[in-house]
Amino acid sequence: MKRQNEEHTANQLRASGANPTRREFLARGGKAAAGSILAGVALSRAYAGEDNTIRLALVGCGGRGSGAAANALSSATGPTKLVAMADLFENRQAKSHKALTEQFGAQVDVPAERRFLGFDAYRKAIDCLRPGDVMIQATHSAFRPTHLKYAVQKGVNAFIEKSFAPDPGGTKEVLHLGAEAKRKGLKVGCGLMCRHSYSRQALIQRIRDGAMGQIQLIRAYRMDPGARMGPFKGGESELLWQIRRPYFFLWVSSAWFIEMMIHQVDECCWIKDAWPVSAQGLGGREPGSTDCSQNLHTYAIEYTFPDGTKALVNSRNQPNCHNEFATWVHGTKCAAQFSGNVHAPTVQTYKDQRIVKDNITWQPGKEKLSPYQAEWDELLTAIRRDEPYNEVERAAYANLTSIMGRAAIHMGRIITWDEMLASEFKFCPNVDFTADSPAPVQADAEGRYPVPIPGPWTEI
Repeated sequence: MKRQNEEHTANQLRASGANPTRREFLARGGKAAAGSILAGVALSRAYAGEDNTIRLALVGCGGRGSGAAANALSSATGPTKLVAMADLFENRQAKSHKALTEQFGAQVDVPAERRFLGFDAYRKAIDCLRPGDVMIQATHSAFRPTHLKYAVQKGVNAFIEKSFAPDPGGTKEVLHLGAEAKRKGLKVGCGLMCRHSYSRQALIQRIRDGAMGQIQLIRAYRMDPGARMGPFKGGESELLWQIRRPYFFLWVSSAWFIEMMIHQVDECCWIKDAWPVSAQGLGGREPGSTDCSQNLHTYAIEYTFPDGTKALVNSRNQPNCHNEFATWVHGTKCAAQFSGNVHAPTVQTYKDQRIVKDNITWQPGKEKLSPYQAEWDELLTAIRRDEPYNEVERAAYANLTSIMGRAAIHMGRIITWDEMLASEFKFCPNVDFTADSPAPVQADAEGRYPVPIPGPWTEI
């Protein structure tokens, strides 16, 4: 799903490093599965089809969803087949179907009558599955709870992409649905692929073993030129226009900060093996900006964990500035890099606190398998073996942590974890839209949509 941006082409964004690369199948293809370390696992009878083929329905056919489907179809854990697709936009669905068919041939069995369009298309696609098959839910996060609820009702396993809901109310719905899926024995994978990175897992083990001493500080950065949005010019459905621009509207898919930073927020919590008790921060927009979106252009968050440890999470979207995309860890014994550019597994420890190349003391072996592929292999293996597999609680809490930081900046005050758990706030209480529904948020006379102003703004 590419950013919609009036001022930059997709290629310019990709070159700048600002383009979201999560599941960029339509640009790069999903070819990372050849060396799957889970190839040849034993199959269980406690699984969907007698022919051992797990059927897939793709709900949300952008780059992220198409990439997830490619990983599922590439898995060496057993046969998979794509049998249904759902989207709001025919051109996006057609592009995804063409790319997947060209790469996977007969594994893509989605004739025109199983390619569904519209706000109710997800139901029709899920209805093509049998109990035990998998829905790939990769629309924008406003629709995540609604679609997951139907899949759970139908007894279908799920893979849900990040982010998981735009607000606390939606996140809590996902959390409850995860618990219901667990009670029904359904498997749910969640798209925080860094947790499936061999290199990061190796460093986590060293941290748990005390190699870094006590962790005192974590720093995460994603600073790049960013993007801006022009005004809605009319002549089409404003609702659909906003849905095509998820990174610029809070209600659609959490807007820029969380879509870009949730992986690194999750990394901070993984390193600490805890969820923060509070967050505070500062943010702002560039002077004289003509950006009509709801985004701030800088976010600087200080998370506090139960033992007092701090995590500093920084996002800046401004051209002609220093760019950085990395997560760093500081312990009482030494420092480490936890991740690198565009979520690369750049993992290493240093002799002391000096982060320079000639001070590196340890690096893990090369990743055996792409984390994008590893998360799918693990999910599919759990389905075939009928083993417990449910990542929802961890993913939902990472989502709440991200929202807590964003809310601290937007509202201009300290936000606590207890407040997040108690909040039922939703930007858009009802997403059961039709083609004629009005857009949930309206622009002013100059075409600008509401921007958070610390003090009066609320989102918890």
